[in-house]
Amino acid sequence: MTRVVILTGDPVGAAMAGPAIRAWNMALELQRHGHDVRIVSTSDSTEPSARDGVTVERVRAGDDRAFRAHERWAEVIVFQGYGLGQFDSLRRTDRFLVADVYAPMHLEALEQGRDLPAATWSLRVATARDSLTDQLRRADLMLCASERQRQLYLGHLAAIGRVTPATYAGDPELRGLLALAPFGLPTEPPAPGRALRGVHPAIDADSRVLLWGGGVYDWFDPLTLIRAVARVKESVPGIRLVFLGTRHPKVDEMGIVRRAVDLATELGVEGREVVFNDTWVPYAERGAYLLEADAGVSTHHVHVETTFAFRTRILDYLWAGLPMVVTEGDGFADLVREEGLGVVVPANDEDALADALTAVLTDTAAAQQYRAHVARVREQYTWPVVLEPLVRFVGAPRHAADYVPGRAGMGAGSGRARRTAGVGHTARMAWHHLRHSGVRGLAARVRSRLGGRS
Repeated sequence: MTRVVILTGDPVGAAMAGPAIRAWNMALELQRHGHDVRIVSTSDSTEPSARDGVTVERVRAGDDRAFRAHERWAEVIVFQGYGLGQFDSLRRTDRFLVADVYAPMHLEALEQGRDLPAATWSLRVATARDSLTDQLRRADLMLCASERQRQLYLGHLAAIGRVTPATYAGDPELRGLLALAPFGLPTEPPAPGRALRGVHPAIDADSRVLLWGGGVYDWFDPLTLIRAVARVKESVPGIRLVFLGTRHPKVDEMGIVRRAVDLATELGVEGREVVFNDTWVPYAERGAYLLEADAGVSTHHVHVETTFAFRTRILDYLWAGLPMVVTEGDGFADLVREEGLGVVVPANDEDALADALTAVLTDTAAAQQYRAHVARVREQYTWPVVLEPLVRFVGAPRHAADYVPGRAGMGAGSGRARRTAGVGHTARMAWHHLRHSGVRGLAARVRSRLGGRS
């Protein structure tokens, strides 16, 4: 039995988004193999608990004294996001470290910061880049979500001096250092229930439901999708596009949400053909929504974030056996096309998207074929399958071949990542926002931070 701490910055509880869902399922899978697991969350929205054999604790970001107790207890520490920059004890630990880098945070920051002042956008991207570099420099094992991501991270590892004779000699593919462990889906089928049909006034038993199964963020393209739905509402009676989550339990509402609602209102489809769910569906209840859909949709713009993204909502579509309509450009689009799981359309192409929606909702034979292919492919993405590299590592943990006690000398270069918690970090960020956004910008930032606490 190995003692494992999983550190996440997301809220862990009833309403969970991707990072917390992943942390929770890691914990369950490791516990199933006989290991003793704690989840430590830095989110104020997390309530300490114990269920299914997993303990959940909350530690304030930057409270190194509190985290050190967990660090000393653990034999293996798995961490996500900015955790490495929040706790000095984690950066210096002699425990076995696993960096969960399934979402390239520096590329996400390019899109997340588009509407910010230029200096703040640059700072956000630089902070994410430096944090990621620090993770790749110090971890004994890194987990990524796709072969595309693996190529990205191999280049990064080479650039920081971790592709060396020491790491290469016994592992020429470097899979012992950088393993493929994508997001997963449950082994048990979704549980049915009344979620949409007969519950929402615009959705009945005869509605043809397209489900957008997740949040609405700036790197997605809900606007072309809404226009396409408005175009085909006469030829596809009963079409309903449901945005399942517009309010992430941790992330501030992005401007694209308001633009999407405004567009749907302008086109006269808001509340009828296009439905926005303004809450975050509890993780355990999402299956009922999926089972009441006829197809899953995911549309995005094509840019570098798309190229390396792993859209976790697609896995929920696999789980529920849904045909899909997706935009080209990411790894899942390749999977949908190659395995015949639905229709792939060019980015920002309203005509092609309208045709695809019509086909998926009206061609019964094609939809049945898509569902059959989905049933076959989804077995490759269950949590026990995708987390096998992590389970194997925890069963026999070892330091990377280039491990240096204290970890400061691993890789090349001596750059230190920006701290992402603590009084110093707060003061630096306050000065930054005051300098570049003025008093109003600083006040808005303070209100935003306080508003995210419960």
